[in-house]
Amino acid sequence: MHVELIDLVRVGLWFIAGLISLYFSLGNARIWASISTGFLLVFVSEGYLVAPWVQNPAVVAMHAVVGTMAALAVTHGFMEYYVFSRTMEASGAKWKVYALTLAVLAGSIVFIVVNPTPTAVVTRHIRLIENACWVFFAIINLDMLRKIHAQVRDTPIGPGFIGFGVVFACIFLWRGAELYLQVYGWDEATTAIGRHLGDLAPADYPFRVALATQVNHWASVASSVALGGTFVFLTRALR
Repeated sequence: MHVELIDLVRVGLWFIAGLISLYFSLGNARIWASISTGFLLVFVSEGYLVAPWVQNPAVVAMHAVVGTMAALAVTHGFMEYYVFSRTMEASGAKWKVYALTLAVLAGSIVFIVVNPTPTAVVTRHIRLIENACWVFFAIINLDMLRKIHAQVRDTPIGPGFIGFGVVFACIFLWRGAELYLQVYGWDEATTAIGRHLGDLAPADYPFRVALATQVNHWASVASSVALGGTFVFLTRALR
């Protein structure tokens, strides 16, 4: 399979960001568990770009399902943190977060296995759903981070939530650009599947396709760098 250099860079950076977020989670309070676990799952969801099993449609579909789970986990985590910032109360234990994540992953694998092997069209649909979730959850999280920052801005970790805001702004651009390409049928998956009469040919809109493709690539890189930097800052601030 052919792997683009930008794909190696973005997956590698998300791997580093995921490890940093996991390290941060293990050394801090349970309230961070869902957030860190969700960001680690982003790396897992993007791994198919450089994985040798990219030709297996069931595995590629699973990567997209994991990406949707990541969006849900991160959003749930920030909602929990908002409640914590208002009440200073956190419930549950870390192992429950990890156990629930593994249970949902196992359930998703079972769902894919017991159903017909996903075609390229089905895999594209799942990926489209993943991107739509990220776009809308990014907007929700930006508003949530604004509210959290209002509560913690005078604390040492206050700037960290501005960093998370940058992360989600980049994620909005990253996923939004890919969703834009998918909606208009200008993504690589549609090209591989084949076009239909009446489709808008990407060759007729070269600037829009090229711009969205570059935004998709580089916003992913920027979001991973911003995420890693934010967790490094928080690790030092919470020492």
